[in-house]
Amino acid sequence: MVRKTKKDTDRETTRLEERPAAELGDKENGGDLMKRLEDAERKAVENYDKYLRVMAELDNYKKRAAKEKTDAIAYGNENLIKDILPILDSLDRAAEHACNAGDMAAFKEGFRLVKEQLLCCLEKHGVEKIEAVGADFNPNLHDALLQVESEGHGNNKVIEEFEKGYLLKGRLLKPTKVSVGRAAKKDN
Repeated sequence: MVRKTKKDTDRETTRLEERPAAELGDKENGGDLMKRLEDAERKAVENYDKYLRVMAELDNYKKRAAKEKTDAIAYGNENLIKDILPILDSLDRAAEHACNAGDMAAFKEGFRLVKEQLLCCLEKHGVEKIEAVGADFNPNLHDALLQVESEGHGNNKVIEEFEKGYLLKGRLLKPTKVSVGRAAKKDN
């Protein structure tokens, strides 16, 4: 292996610089090289400009997407709330009616209608009640508060519902609070 010293490298550089133009190419060819160099430099400037524009567009897109995400989180429930506001108006009317009239039956009917209105609103937005009584106990949908011996109900069947449970488009929002039956012990 031959080692090159700094002196050898300097000599080679000097030899290259001393070569006549004829060896490197004629003047016409040199002019062509200069034109090609200028074209390449112009193309490089254009590409860098395009790069800067694309980066600016990307930055603007990121900012716009972040704002849209923030708005979606802030105003995502807007339609639900708009649908609930008439129910609030109905509750106000019911409260006013209850204060002005002593008719308890009319108040109960008004209350039932408002509850129905609320349930319809929730169903419209994908909320559904979990029907539990008589169903098999499912720990993914039910929260067992107590277990009761029962001959009339099957083992592991929901006997009573203490609080309703709800799903939102198939996803559990709130489990149903229930009592679960178990087979009665047989005395020998």
